[in-house]
Parts: sequence; structure tokens; C-alpha cells
Amino acid sequence: MRFKTFFHYLSYLQYPLLLIGLYFVLRPYFSGFEYLRENPKLLFQSLNSVLIFMGLAISFSSLQDTTKTQNKFSRKIWEDPVKGKVALILMCFLILFTLLFGLTGYYITPEGIIKELSIGTIVFSLGMFGLLKAALEMFENHRKDKNPEAFSKADFPLEKK
Repeated sequence: MRFKTFFHYLSYLQYPLLLIGLYFVLRPYFSGFEYLRENPKLLFQSLNSVLIFMGLAISFSSLQDTTKTQNKFSRKIWEDPVKGKVALILMCFLILFTLLFGLTGYYITPEGIIKELSIGTIVFSLGMFGLLKAALEMFENHRKDKNPEAFSKADFPLEKK
């Protein structure tokens, strides 16, 4: 088994991690709204766990094979040089904002809920860095203006000419 194939299969760990994150989204509501009113800290602890597991899931999703697109929507974005650049710029700003928000909350707040949420936010933004690298590779692999012949062979392998 090649390393590329191994890492592609390893990227499927993102799904159990997303399910764990979904569990932490719903966990505060399992106990009921009365219990949640009495213990609001539980909501923030769950939110922190959601951010951590979503960041880990995004990290694992960046291990997938970037020579293939997953759907028509992403194919349209990565084929077009303008749309691809806009998507990458938006991702950069989102990562920068999220990381700065997490670091600011972590270093300014002495203790408490904000400091805990900041750790989850930092993990989430670091996971998004891996996603940015994968998006950049997808953009380079699928641009029609850079490699039109590789595009037609990679995405339509069963077509006969």
C-alpha cells in the first residue's frame, strides 16, 4: 500500500470525530433545559469539546487525496482560477480571524470559560490550516488554465475517445 493511499484511508477518521463532535453539540440538551439553566457551564464545556473534535476532524480531512474532487460544487470552484483564489483568500481570513480570536482569549483572560473556549478555538483554527493546504493542492491540481489535459483524464477516466 502506498503512503498516499494509506493517508487517504486515514482521512476517513474524520467521520467518527465529527460524530463525537455532534454528540457534544447535543449532550447539554440530553439532561433537559432545567438542568442546563442550573448548570450553564456545561454548555460551554460541551462547546469547547465540539471545537476540539471539529478541529481534529478537519485535520484528518486534509489527509484525503487532493487529485480528486468530491462533488460538482467544489469542482466548479477549483477549476475556475478566480473562484479558487477567492475561496483561498476567504479561508485565509477565516483562519486568521479564528486563530487571533482564540489566542487573544487565551492570553487576555486569566481563567474561566473564555480561556477554555479559546483552547478549543485554537485547535479548530489549527485544523483549518491543514484544510487550507489541502485546498491549495486541490486548486493547483484542478485548475483548467494550468493543466487542461490532466483535468480531463483525471476526472473522466472511463470515457472512451
